[in-house]
Amino acid sequence: MKLPPFTVHRPRSVSEASRLLAELGDDAAAYCGGTELLLAMKIGLAGYAHLVDLKHVDGLRGISRHDGSLRIGAAATHHEIESSRAVRAWCPAMATMSSRVANLRVRSVGTLGGNLCFADPHSDPATFLIAAGAAMVCQKGSETRRIPAAEFVTGPYQSVLEPGELLVAVELPSLPEGTGLAHVRMKLHERPVVTVAAMVQLTCGAVSDARLAIGSVGVVPVSSDAARSLIGAGAADFGARADACAEQAAATSSPMADGDCSPEYLRHLVRVHSHQALTAAFAAARS
Repeated sequence: MKLPPFTVHRPRSVSEASRLLAELGDDAAAYCGGTELLLAMKIGLAGYAHLVDLKHVDGLRGISRHDGSLRIGAAATHHEIESSRAVRAWCPAMATMSSRVANLRVRSVGTLGGNLCFADPHSDPATFLIAAGAAMVCQKGSETRRIPAAEFVTGPYQSVLEPGELLVAVELPSLPEGTGLAHVRMKLHERPVVTVAAMVQLTCGAVSDARLAIGSVGVVPVSSDAARSLIGAGAADFGARADACAEQAAATSSPMADGDCSPEYLRHLVRVHSHQALTAAFAAARS
């Protein structure tokens, strides 16, 4: 199918892009790589009379340290992130996760910000960033706000962004010594059917903090309260506590049948992959 006709706007600044999107309203959409938006338009799932091209907007690219965090510009491609020395030094798990997104062609063009704002329920970065404790830096005009990763996606293909507001960067906090991050997933076709990310922090050999994020099985990626049950676990009992945590995470998940997997099977996948992610995060924390 051919793309429907549309007008392309190429702003040079965040303020100009914000103004354009606010003025054009529901007739416009922002894009950078366009790997998902243009496909959706081509097959008739979306239609816009105006597209706002963000590829050349100042302030959306680059990866650097900023106020104690690693700041990744929203227009950074997945390939740039997986190849970045700064990302590998700050958060190796982020580079590993990015290297598994889709395929090389998509990673070379698709951007982190585009992936997050498109809010596909099967997003790898959205799940990982919840476990990493990341913040989304959003800007509308001259006003900036930071939104926890767990609050950014509100529904399938929906985010908290207001009309005219842009995601400009993602900030990864520094990981204390003794902290491990892990990301596991399973694919049947092009997209994952389950995505799980875990963070485990150890103090004096015992778990002092833990996070577990689950995505792809429901309408939005979520942070599981089950991770709280790991606090205080040590090497001797972590395996059993991780088993119980994974069981609880699966039982409290809200999977939706997608034509390939039943809700019951998706819960099974949540349990298995939660245990894998927690075990890997614990091992990374100990090393």
